[in-house]
Amino acid sequence: MSKMTISEVKELLKTVESESDPRLDLLRRDPRKGVQTALTQLHKRLEQRAQAYAAFKERFKYENNLWSQGAKYVAGMDEVGRGPLAGPVVTCAVILDPSFDLIGVTDSKQLTRQEREKLYLRIVDEAVEVSIAVNDQDVIDSMNIYAATQDAMMRAVNNLYHRPDHLIVDAVPLPFDYPQTTLIKGDQKSISVAAASIVAKEYRDHLMRDYDRLYPGYGFAENMGYGTKEHLDGLAKYGVTPIHRRSFNPVPKYL
Repeated sequence: MSKMTISEVKELLKTVESESDPRLDLLRRDPRKGVQTALTQLHKRLEQRAQAYAAFKERFKYENNLWSQGAKYVAGMDEVGRGPLAGPVVTCAVILDPSFDLIGVTDSKQLTRQEREKLYLRIVDEAVEVSIAVNDQDVIDSMNIYAATQDAMMRAVNNLYHRPDHLIVDAVPLPFDYPQTTLIKGDQKSISVAAASIVAKEYRDHLMRDYDRLYPGYGFAENMGYGTKEHLDGLAKYGVTPIHRRSFNPVPKYL
């Protein structure tokens, strides 16, 4: 094996999944700097993967505890879009089972757009059930954003075919009779809340990119309705669109 070229060694190491792989024994004794550098990179890759797997298992802590107590269906809840000046608030409920194995699922804000898109499709495919509910700008203006978020979350739960035995909710306690655990930064602590955050964000981002085509000049495809400079400049130049929240400052001054 020591007669392999550096390129061949690198290709071989792409297939190694464990530090105990017997193919590494001769390579560790290979004095070439390129080989040792490749081994160092392998070690880092395996270490990062082990850490990611450990963090993934840790995010199952709340679900495992509830499953062990007899809860069959545990729904993770999250919302996206409470802060923007335009567009809806989107909520999502996701029910997973213990076989769920998408290690990349974590807080949606920590993922790239490409990572979220891939995970979104796989979550929808692998979850026991996914339910989405939306409240648009008119509901937000009439109810206030907190109440509109709660309302959408409760509709997402009530629309589930599988009645949850327990809810894990990110930050917003819900005023109905389901047993629930409310977590601050739940999308970093619970795997089902993290899955819900990814689905909700992808769903809303796609809506805002559609709105960008309907209402160009505000940058909705990039800012998702948040009050960036481009968005505020668009308000000043073009005025208020039908998807703007009239109850959110500084929108009223552009009416």
